[in-house]
Amino acid sequence: MKKLSIEKVLAFMVCTIAFTSNLNAQIRSIDPPIMGWSSWNTYRVNINEDLIKKQADAMVSQGLKEVGYSFVNVDDGFFGYRDEKGVLHAHAERFPNGMKPIADYIHSLGLKAGLYSEAGANTCGSIWDADKNGIGVGLYGYERQDADLFFNQWGFDFIKIDYCGAGQQLELDEKERYTTIVNAIREVCDRNISLNICRWAYPGTWVKDLARSWRISGDIAPTWGHIKHIVSKNLYLSAFAGNGHYNDMDMLEVGRGLKPEEDETHFGLWCIMSSPLMIGCDLTTIPEATLKLLTNPELIALNQDPLGLQAYVAQYENGGYTLVKDIKQKRGKVRAVALYNPTDTICSFRIPLSTLELSGKTKIRDLVLRKDERPVQDFIMFDVVPHGVKILRVEGEKRIEPIRYEAEQAYLNLFDDLGKRKRGVTFMPSSYASGKMTVINLGGQEDNYAQWDNVYSKKGGQYLMDIYYVPIKKGRSSIKEREINDYRMEISVNGNMFCLKDFESEESKGIRRIQHTINLKKGYNTIKIGSRYTWVPDLDCFTLTPKK
Repeated sequence: MKKLSIEKVLAFMVCTIAFTSNLNAQIRSIDPPIMGWSSWNTYRVNINEDLIKKQADAMVSQGLKEVGYSFVNVDDGFFGYRDEKGVLHAHAERFPNGMKPIADYIHSLGLKAGLYSEAGANTCGSIWDADKNGIGVGLYGYERQDADLFFNQWGFDFIKIDYCGAGQQLELDEKERYTTIVNAIREVCDRNISLNICRWAYPGTWVKDLARSWRISGDIAPTWGHIKHIVSKNLYLSAFAGNGHYNDMDMLEVGRGLKPEEDETHFGLWCIMSSPLMIGCDLTTIPEATLKLLTNPELIALNQDPLGLQAYVAQYENGGYTLVKDIKQKRGKVRAVALYNPTDTICSFRIPLSTLELSGKTKIRDLVLRKDERPVQDFIMFDVVPHGVKILRVEGEKRIEPIRYEAEQAYLNLFDDLGKRKRGVTFMPSSYASGKMTVINLGGQEDNYAQWDNVYSKKGGQYLMDIYYVPIKKGRSSIKEREINDYRMEISVNGNMFCLKDFESEESKGIRRIQHTINLKKGYNTIKIGSRYTWVPDLDCFTLTPKK
């Protein structure tokens, strides 16, 4: 009996270990945003072999490697020329030993090596920094050849691909160019190369099949105006990130002249919004306060969280944004919250716990200050300084079922932010909307829809779906005086479609509501709103109430 008991215990331990290992493997299966250092912000094209090696050394000696920073990225400025066979050579004076020794040195420190190139012929440095060595050295026409050189011969692990020559000069098609480049990399190199598309706006939903991250704005600079603008560009893009792919808010300007509260906002929002964390300051002279912020383990944990989610806007009041996301466990009782004040005056936040889908006695921890706050029961209330942020870990007693789903939280299948389509689907501020934002120009074709993938029902069953919309605006058609009111909504709930029509057309009546009964299954549901053959009224939100 004793022997059998031991065997059972051992068998149970083996099963437990196997289950735990499998669970951990599943958690780790999503690659987090990359962390590291890049040369561009401080040095632009003025780089060299010694400089890059010193920055790599400093990443280790300053303790940055220890907390997760692992990439050392050589940006524009290493190019020399192409020879008569089209083979790319490094800059003879800046990198006299070539680029392979750079990658080898970075690897010898236990770090990863990143590089830069251009989708067109001429680099951004050749256009904006008058670097003649950047002329004719881009990937255009040399995709396979350069991919073999960068990743197989030189041994780099990451590449940022710019679009100055391809876009500003040649006006090439983004999707076509980047697809050609990525296919060449995948054909030539069997390693998993981390790739960043640098197109200075959200390029389109096609990008998730090509890159680990993509830029969503123009270049950053160490001014509050630039930080505020980039955050505003990313506030409503949470649905386009996830599953190991991220909206890139550009390299960090922390430690390069911003006020302390602006540095905290900058780094804190990059963390909770799951942007890549690429330090842009000189690591050899980094101030102590900057190093302390950049190595804050509780903020980094939000960025590297295994769920890989970007925080979304849960409330916008008095000029302040409340952002929230799940951490550690989907629909768990622990959530990360940011109270972001972009204004020039103090902002008073008062957020009902129900807005965060939490209830009961709720614990709060300030992750910037790394201290616990007093628990709350009904509301979270803080005053936040101008240009400041409060980054909180909030743990409730209970997770409650959401009621409202904002239009601006949806995945917009044809959104690209590049303005390629005259009447493209996009976001439009509205003082009357529940979150002060609407989505316009849905419909007109089958693939122009909004989609919510995480519509949650604890038990399933019948719900009243109230859809809030803006009364139909006249004059969007090219034949303005003869526009026909044939607006509709085709709504799909887990693949079951119904159609709504006869919408209010008097704009002065403000946000209107239309209601329908739907069936939800237990757990997560998918709801899509569009119209294959007509336009959809501008959307504010929809609410779901269990039907008694």
